[in-house]
Amino acid sequence: MLELSTPVQYVKGIGPRLAEILSAKGIHTTNELLQYLPFRYEDRLNPRTIAELRPGEMATVIADVRTSGLFRTRRMPIFEMTAGQGRARLRCLWFHGTYLKDKFKPGQMVALYGKVEVDERRGDFQIIQPQFEILGDPSDERAAESAGEKFAASLEVGRIVPIYESAGQGRLTSRWFRRIIHTALENLTPDLLDPIPAAVRARMELISPREALWKVHWPDPGESLQDLQSSRTAAHLRLIFEELFFIELGLELKRREQKAQTGIAFRLDDRARAAIKKILPFHPTAAQKRVLKEIASDMEKPSPMRRLLQGDVGSGKTIVAFEAAIIAIENGYQVALMAPTEILAQQHYFSARRILENAGYRIVLLTGSLEQDRKREVRRHIAQGNAQLVIGTHALIEEKVEFANPGLVIVDEQHRFGVMQRLKLMKKGTEVTMSVAARPASKSTETKKGDTTVAPEPDVLVMTATPIPRTLALTIYGDLDLSVLDEMPPGRTPIVTRRVSDERCEEVWEFVRKQVGAGHQAYVVYPVIEENEENELKAAIKMHKEMRQRIFPELHVGLLHGRLHPDEKEHVMKEFQKGDISVLVSTTVIEVGVDVPNATIMVVEHAERFGLSQLHQLRGRIGRGAAKSYCILMTGDKVSEEGECRLDAMVRTNDGFQIAELDLELRGPGEFFGTRQAGLPSFQVANLIRDRQILEAAKREAAAVLDGPNGEISQQEVNLALRHMRTRWQHTYGLVEVG
Repeated sequence: MLELSTPVQYVKGIGPRLAEILSAKGIHTTNELLQYLPFRYEDRLNPRTIAELRPGEMATVIADVRTSGLFRTRRMPIFEMTAGQGRARLRCLWFHGTYLKDKFKPGQMVALYGKVEVDERRGDFQIIQPQFEILGDPSDERAAESAGEKFAASLEVGRIVPIYESAGQGRLTSRWFRRIIHTALENLTPDLLDPIPAAVRARMELISPREALWKVHWPDPGESLQDLQSSRTAAHLRLIFEELFFIELGLELKRREQKAQTGIAFRLDDRARAAIKKILPFHPTAAQKRVLKEIASDMEKPSPMRRLLQGDVGSGKTIVAFEAAIIAIENGYQVALMAPTEILAQQHYFSARRILENAGYRIVLLTGSLEQDRKREVRRHIAQGNAQLVIGTHALIEEKVEFANPGLVIVDEQHRFGVMQRLKLMKKGTEVTMSVAARPASKSTETKKGDTTVAPEPDVLVMTATPIPRTLALTIYGDLDLSVLDEMPPGRTPIVTRRVSDERCEEVWEFVRKQVGAGHQAYVVYPVIEENEENELKAAIKMHKEMRQRIFPELHVGLLHGRLHPDEKEHVMKEFQKGDISVLVSTTVIEVGVDVPNATIMVVEHAERFGLSQLHQLRGRIGRGAAKSYCILMTGDKVSEEGECRLDAMVRTNDGFQIAELDLELRGPGEFFGTRQAGLPSFQVANLIRDRQILEAAKREAAAVLDGPNGEISQQEVNLALRHMRTRWQHTYGLVEVG
């Protein structure tokens, strides 16, 4: 008998060579084979007589073979077989059908399935490339009776038939998967343990795992085809819930383990409150007050904070992060702020100096491009505790960096580090900040474990300006507490977004000229596509030259792109921020990090090439002051249907969360951040867009199980669920290890 954990090569009909092909599809075990679900179903249940057929319908026909043969055309060999019922005839054609040459014999009973068409020359019905199964041999006296019995037992016709994606460049066909999966199910051990506690199964009305696996592949005759296609049968719902439940169980366990660790209980006293008020450049919004309260409450607790601060472009995340930093600094600790790019790190550094230096806080910048002497000096200040706020890129997680008294790690635009790296980065942040664990800074924060002194874990605040739909946040950031800035600071005017074809570029440049004449500044953005980065970069450089010489000869036109030396980038940014540059031609390097309130117009060239979230991020660079701002999306001649959806959404709304929801629907979770990222669960059954309500229920039930054992759930059930969860996290989800 097969266990779910049995390597797939031991399933009858597979073996080592075919197992290699399946491994490319992520199928290594019997369980993964059985989780390889049909992507659609065909109703081949009720056979029709030839006389009942109608053009355009999908139909199953049982008939006897009359004639068959191969004929060749100039383009390809075609196999033709004629089947009949009495005097009625049905013509069947297979292109490149040489392989069928000796397949059919006159008098055989066959079951055929396909789309019915009319042969316009002859006026007869025909089916091109039908699925078929030979049901009876003409030499068998019981051919008709035998055909009826075989039809009833067929995997191809006379039932609702599952359709699978082929594998191995078509070598493993849908028909092959039907046969192999049916064999695996027949040989699956009958005593299949259900790892979901009975109380949860009852609340969610879940069928058993064995029944779910059978019925998802081989539905009952009366099953609704619509429910099958939309994955809403009892079998689908069981498998979807199970997958999401064990992901949420792992994330909830992580969250609880983190809460149990020793952290720093920061004091939020009058001095810290006064320091926060002192640095505020404006009256905070209600959302900023609420979020700071959530963060401060976490920081006061003796367990380490693990919180995600999510807010749309311009919602004021940075000032909230600085407020959290002040709490840590006023308690005598250092703060590390990590950004994914040098430009963003520099932007934070300039902002921090403007807001915090006058209050007496010591701030340093550490990036990879600093001169070695300067790097050594900065590292010395950090190690000696002279630097209170340390801002930098990946340079912060180098082994040479040692903090004297770590208290808070802030990770900005975290998704750009890669989802899989998040917990590694947080751990590395702990290593960065804990590299002096042998000499913890404050006796009051030491804890003893036996004879070993253990320094407390620093708090971690993860920030992102990419609005993440709740369903995605529950899976990617499910182990973090969530704070959302859902309100814009006062004085921000909505951005007017318009879409125009590049044929009207002269009108656009005239509009830019008027805006600059009124004292404002403009961005002109070009896409840099990774596969063709060199050419696209040349296009941006070429456009900069054309704008400077032909379009805006009277204006100062700057150029910013990722290949510039960091010193050049900083020089261009400073000139644009001071207002010396009127029009900045840029690649998407300005997507994050450049904050120029006087910039009121953005022209995005080839806007159809950008992702929706990326367009929204770019647009967030303008509208940062009180003046009315404009985003102009210029497009080429050909725009795909999906491109039209993206552009329409940009024109319709400025709401980042609405845009994120649509972007998730258009691109799917794996592509949501612009690149597929290891660490996002590779769902086999569940779909985060379709299964939102089930995900919420799975999260709720996972918490209930970890609250057990109680009257409902036994310790044995909790242990079984946790064992199963650890196995799935290691072998299936591709996420970090749990527990």
